[in-house]
Amino acid sequence: MITRSIQNKVQNLLNQFPVVAIVGPRQCGKTTLAKTLMANSSKKCIYLDLELQSDLSKLSDQEAYLNYHESETVIIDEIQRLPDLFPTLRALIDQNRIPARFLILGSASPDLLKQSAETLAGRIAYVELTPFHLPEITGVYTLDQLWLKGGFPDALASDTLWSTWMRNFIITYLERDLPQLGFSANSVAARRLWTMLAHNHANLVNFSELGKSLELNHNTIKSYIDFMEKAFLIRQIQPYTFNLGKRMVKAPKVYIRDSGILHYLLGNEHLDDLFGNLKMGASWEGFVVEQIIGSLPANCQVYFYRTWEGSELDLVIEKAGQPLAGIEIKFRSDVRPTKGNTLAAQALKIKHRFVVTRASEEYTLSNGFRVCALERFLSQYLPEL
Repeated sequence: MITRSIQNKVQNLLNQFPVVAIVGPRQCGKTTLAKTLMANSSKKCIYLDLELQSDLSKLSDQEAYLNYHESETVIIDEIQRLPDLFPTLRALIDQNRIPARFLILGSASPDLLKQSAETLAGRIAYVELTPFHLPEITGVYTLDQLWLKGGFPDALASDTLWSTWMRNFIITYLERDLPQLGFSANSVAARRLWTMLAHNHANLVNFSELGKSLELNHNTIKSYIDFMEKAFLIRQIQPYTFNLGKRMVKAPKVYIRDSGILHYLLGNEHLDDLFGNLKMGASWEGFVVEQIIGSLPANCQVYFYRTWEGSELDLVIEKAGQPLAGIEIKFRSDVRPTKGNTLAAQALKIKHRFVVTRASEEYTLSNGFRVCALERFLSQYLPEL
């Protein structure tokens, strides 16, 4: 079994908080991680899966059942299926506030689990578990395998059944999981939107154009995209803006978070398919973006930078309100930053400048950009920022 990078963090939080929530998309490994923590815990644990009617029935009298297991850590999987449980958890915690009383798992962000955020404020710590990132699978899978198949454990491990797994995963999300979370669009419209976003991957999102294609107004499209982001399916990167008297791009860039889902939606099952696809560079950019964000500390934020005059950077890492690093992501053999990249780095007064590539060569250019492979950037340069 592959050790997840957040395992120690979750354990430390369990030592401090009465409730810890592991959130993330379905099938990313939340249950496996919880059971690993359960096996290594000095405290007795009990596991409930709310997708099983037998476990759901145990909570017909929530207070009585959970009080009976007061001295144990109760792990509750798929918590979003029973939102009225949160007030009970709050009341029980306030009666006996001890660390590691509950470990809850949910396939939605805290924003979608609003009741937990409101009811358990000050009592709960959230941790997001993503599909696998490159540092976790090094020595087990290759970078190309992770990039092509995506980071969901079952998808990455499958060989001939990868496309079947992806098809079933997407159907389940569209027809069951999103509606359960409160997504109002029907599965056909949701599938069309998801596919359109795949073709718009790594580009500025135009809500009005998407709305015209789906015969919906732009506010509806924006609400759908925001919802899909909170369900961990897509990511929006906002533009970095500050008062320079320049005309700044204001629309966000949109990415399909998992590269395997992106490739399935684009019809790419093999590396040869991907190398012949016009979205190859965009796919690599999105993959690198997810790897970098997954390795950043919580006190850092990411943006992109672009002006209508042509200055741009794929990523700007900000810390304490200051731009810390500027990153341009390149796949093809010509990795030289453009004049616009240099102008952007100069305008933002960024000292740490990188071109992150797939190749292994490493060198510094005259304009201050350090060219390096993704693995090198994640293992050496990112921790030093």
